[in-house]
Amino acid sequence: MSRPPTPADTTSAAASGPSRRRVVASLAAALPATGLLTMDSSATAAAAPSRTGAPAAGPLPGGGDLGPNVLVFDPSTPGIQAKLDEIFQKQETAQFGTGRYALLFKPGTYDGLNAQLGFYTSIAGLGLSPDDTTINGDVTVDAGWFDGNATQNFWRSAENLALKPVSGTNRWAVAQAAPFRRMHVKGGLNLSPDGYGWASGGYIADSRIDGTVGPYSQQQWYTRDSAVGGWENAVWNMVFSGVEGAPAQGFPDPPYTTLDTTPVSREKPFLHLDGDTYKVFVPEKRTDARGTSWGGGTPRGESLPLDRFYVVKPGTDAATLNAALEQGLNLLLTPGIHHVDRPVDVRRANTVVLGLGYATIVPDNGVTALKVADVDGVRLAGFLIDAGPVNSATLLEVGPDGASSDHSGNPTTVQDVFVRIGGAGPGKATTSMVINSNDTVIDHTWIWRADHGDGVGWETNRADYGIRVNGDRVLATGLFVEHFNKYDVEWHGEQGRTIFFQNEKAYDAPDQAAIQNGDTKGFAAYAIADKVSTHEGWGLGSYCFYNVDPSIRQGHGFKAPDKPGIKLHDLLVVSLGGKGQYEHVINGIGAPTSGESTVPSTVVSYP
Repeated sequence: MSRPPTPADTTSAAASGPSRRRVVASLAAALPATGLLTMDSSATAAAAPSRTGAPAAGPLPGGGDLGPNVLVFDPSTPGIQAKLDEIFQKQETAQFGTGRYALLFKPGTYDGLNAQLGFYTSIAGLGLSPDDTTINGDVTVDAGWFDGNATQNFWRSAENLALKPVSGTNRWAVAQAAPFRRMHVKGGLNLSPDGYGWASGGYIADSRIDGTVGPYSQQQWYTRDSAVGGWENAVWNMVFSGVEGAPAQGFPDPPYTTLDTTPVSREKPFLHLDGDTYKVFVPEKRTDARGTSWGGGTPRGESLPLDRFYVVKPGTDAATLNAALEQGLNLLLTPGIHHVDRPVDVRRANTVVLGLGYATIVPDNGVTALKVADVDGVRLAGFLIDAGPVNSATLLEVGPDGASSDHSGNPTTVQDVFVRIGGAGPGKATTSMVINSNDTVIDHTWIWRADHGDGVGWETNRADYGIRVNGDRVLATGLFVEHFNKYDVEWHGEQGRTIFFQNEKAYDAPDQAAIQNGDTKGFAAYAIADKVSTHEGWGLGSYCFYNVDPSIRQGHGFKAPDKPGIKLHDLLVVSLGGKGQYEHVINGIGAPTSGESTVPSTVVSYP
């Protein structure tokens, strides 16, 4: 999250019209008592999971209803707007609340809706293509709850819908952990809050925006495998890979980093309807991708019926989840808080663990929340891991220590998996995410040691390292890692690649001594180990905001060995409002930041 603003050029286009609220008849009569529109009969007939604390006796059922916080609408449902407004009122300011919601729309056309999204709210269509589900209206994120400041508009998502905005432009003013995936906007997209207040996003993938995207005050943004009708401006760091219509490479002025294609990508799994049957579509891998995966018709991949998933309700223990995995089932996490007293162990190749509505896993007693074996093609997607008050050595491990198998043909993917330490209460973790398996694709993550909320302090939510990559040929597309006590990113594997990196150093360092790293002032935001011979990165930014001790000096934002195979492009560091300063961009290279100007210091190419 980036607090101090940088003025953007807002003269070339007007902001979208104000949010609209169209309250119609109550939905209550149309919804069962659970709040869930009925699933198909084979799914709802499945037995309830065990709550005993021990693995369920005998085979566990696949499928099941999705619980009270998954709301499924069709075009004939009365009172949709009223229900959307009701949920928004609950979630608009609930930054660290326990409410979790998934709003799902069956294929068809919906007129006159404005779905305003608050915290932990996901909206999605249930077709195979975004164009199967059209809203003649808006899916809106704005920042009225925070006086026009969008830098805390976290944890919400839109997916698999076509929108025809009423004003011609849809507003999506978000910060981190707010993906915009598989969307078709039949108009423009405004990424800033009403009045062009501060904004610090964001991520678009597999989407088509027919009109112009206006980031305005957005400080940074990453867009992957999409198509845009135009791009209005840039502030500090705008990165594109595989985007038709993207602006030309221009860093640092304008600060566009543009790659023609994305080396490896595979879109996030998603729930959809096949007739009246619910399935999960698992897209196939693409190499050197450009444009959307769905523009040419039915996307390529596999649909898995819901009876191949164990539908996880809050209160289900980890032993039951592991029993389901051992029986060959995938996991579908329903919206809510899921406590685990032992790691969820994913050992089977091609397993899918998919969350709905920001389902949140909390590890108890210092365990690791989830571990993946060194196997092919596991898909982790759409959930939040919240550290518990007892320190966990790690929160997510992909592959065991020493993993060595080649997964280049079928990599594990980590998509919209977010990690949080503190904020919702005390939390601690030594290393939040560890990637040991070769060829893993990390596609959009926000790994966040909280700088505000409950349980926040230099030692209170201690977390030394954000992500450590030990596997070879790991690709990160959309890597957001912030506020760790030591290194935010440590990269030890060979042939790693990162496309877009956004970072802030920890705000709350008490003094210079607290971050001293041997002879170096502070720990780099992105550190490539000295032993590494080959690594490449594009569009990498680090910011400092040492508000406890503004006199702190950060030696550099990036650390890398000086070797021919190490190639980093378009680097920047920024001092936010003069709260601390960088002395260099990478190693001893790059001009220092100075004063309160929030003007980036840049390096176009390293070495």
